[in-house]
Amino acid sequence: MDDIGITVERPSWDEYFVSIVTQVATRSTCRRRRVGVVIVKDKRILATGYNGAPSGIRHCAEVGCLREAAGIASGQRHELCRGLHAEQNGIIQAALHGVSIQGATIYTTHQPCVLCAKMIVNSGIVRVCFLSPYPDELARSILAEAAVEQVHLRELGNDD
Repeated sequence: MDDIGITVERPSWDEYFVSIVTQVATRSTCRRRRVGVVIVKDKRILATGYNGAPSGIRHCAEVGCLREAAGIASGQRHELCRGLHAEQNGIIQAALHGVSIQGATIYTTHQPCVLCAKMIVNSGIVRVCFLSPYPDELARSILAEAAVEQVHLRELGNDD
């Protein structure tokens, strides 16, 4: 109950961070997919990231999508893109500001690809929570081998 006697339902921590990660994704400048991440440790946000072009570089929303123009399918030829993935940007932001993310959880709107999975492992992140699945078996395998917990958020209950 709050201070005037009304019962207030609080979201679980996972629900709370999911609501934030979906808001972070709205900053994306990718024309194909809006992805956001929130990196959390001890219930505190350490860094956020969204997919888009590097700082100071024109965004795909302005100049068009190289991948669309070349007809590159989703999940193929990641290197042929002006943008960074949200997970990459979140990890870079933590490093840029001297924030250790070892032992953290990363919340993401989309299951990580293999490139991001490898960065997640080497950054010391121990848990990945995602909203939408992504068809990358190698990414899932790498995370599993490194003992990084993978949680499809639709399967979660209350974590309080």
